[in-house]
Amino acid sequence: MKLTSVALVCLLLAATWPQDVDSKSMHVSSSRCCFSFAQKRISQKTIRCYRETSSTCAYQAAIFKLKGGRESCALKTERWVQDYLRKLKPCL
Repeated sequence: MKLTSVALVCLLLAATWPQDVDSKSMHVSSSRCCFSFAQKRISQKTIRCYRETSSTCAYQAAIFKLKGGRESCALKTERWVQDYLRKLKPCL
């Protein structure tokens, strides 16, 4: 009975394990994810550039680098964010 249970657990783990696993996909840097978002539109004049959050983050967002060195996150589902992403240059 124990051997059957262990074999079943191993089989379930193998079936749910991601197929494309590398060292980078297993680690999500918190600096590449956003957990709070701008409640209002950010003035486009204050934005220097943007970068997108990692595809492994819980929320798909844009991280705007502002003049003065600050950063602000905004959800990509917002219409104004989509407009800005078309107009602005990505950060290098």
